[in-house]
Amino acid sequence: MDQFYYERRPGFLSYIVVSLLSAIVGGLVVGAALWGPLRDLEKKQAEVKINQPAQITPGQTVPLPAGSAPVVDIAKQVGPAVVGISNRATRIDFWGETHGSVEQGSGSGVIIDPQGYIVTNNHVVEGAQELVVSLANGKHIPAKLIGRDPRTDLAVIKINPAEAGELTVAKLGDSSQLQVGELVVAIGNPLGEEFARTVTAGIISALNRTLTVGEQKFTLIQTDAAINPGNSGGALVNSRGEVIGINSVKIISEKVEGMNFAIPINTAKPIIEQLIKNGKVIRPWLGILYRGVEIDKDLQQQYDLPVDYGIVVDDVVANGPAGLAGIQAQDIIVGVEGEKVKTFQDLQDLIGKHKVGDIIKVKVVRNRQFKEFSVKLGEMPGTLQP
Repeated sequence: MDQFYYERRPGFLSYIVVSLLSAIVGGLVVGAALWGPLRDLEKKQAEVKINQPAQITPGQTVPLPAGSAPVVDIAKQVGPAVVGISNRATRIDFWGETHGSVEQGSGSGVIIDPQGYIVTNNHVVEGAQELVVSLANGKHIPAKLIGRDPRTDLAVIKINPAEAGELTVAKLGDSSQLQVGELVVAIGNPLGEEFARTVTAGIISALNRTLTVGEQKFTLIQTDAAINPGNSGGALVNSRGEVIGINSVKIISEKVEGMNFAIPINTAKPIIEQLIKNGKVIRPWLGILYRGVEIDKDLQQQYDLPVDYGIVVDDVVANGPAGLAGIQAQDIIVGVEGEKVKTFQDLQDLIGKHKVGDIIKVKVVRNRQFKEFSVKLGEMPGTLQP
């Protein structure tokens, strides 16, 4: 078969195609020439937006600029305010002689005041004969215990700012404005100083979680940001760089992962203030002894009681507020200030709404009859319950 090669002159359509190609190529060349200046202009505009002060109202989420890294900024801003705390005790040898001190536990803390006040967990400092704080600048300096509160697992210690040098102070936020799903960052010293100021990120998993640790009940923030041994007392921080919780508890189980808890900062603030001012937390006190008997329908029917709720007073403290008011052992407390008391936690919560010296109405059942007493609340001594 013969092969033919035709040489043809370009037609009108060919001219159009060539013109379009030339325009595209020319546009690319011009675009490449302008890319550098345009990119610099965009970068400057972004910088201006980032540096402008954000107008933030409580509960309002401020959108982050494109390309920003909030966790990096949080770590830089709050990380230096997080310290390591070494709980030390005197080392005694076989013959009873002392040889300095040895670490018996460690944790984290947050600098909250330029005078050197640091908030941490009670269980971090409990039983300490000596406290040593490690700072972000590498210094190790002694600290003294200002006060601690086992009931909320909070404590305040203090370092000398003259020894510490310039201190970074964390800003405390408002935990009442938190929302489930909100970004949070945990900063602390898991496993001790070797991993100081470790940063983990997550979200608010839930709010107002009630957790029982030992004999105490806590209402806590739940997060999936990792909180490990040594993180206790460290900071839980929101996207604005504000401390909204003090890291406290982790559930360790083969069945779950990422269930970590922090004390809401709004719960911590009044406790911190009292610890700094008084060295302790002053709480109102009713002065009863309670052994765990709560009235239910079975007990109501068994003893022909007029109610199927309330707590049984096992005894009253001699010269305590309840005893002085006339409340007796075996009375059943069913109300405080018109509100029902079904559990001992109810009683604690209702008393906790008042101050030392307040006079409250306490309703009881005695010999199947209702009685009401006016009780002047006293100050809770030591670790006694209401």
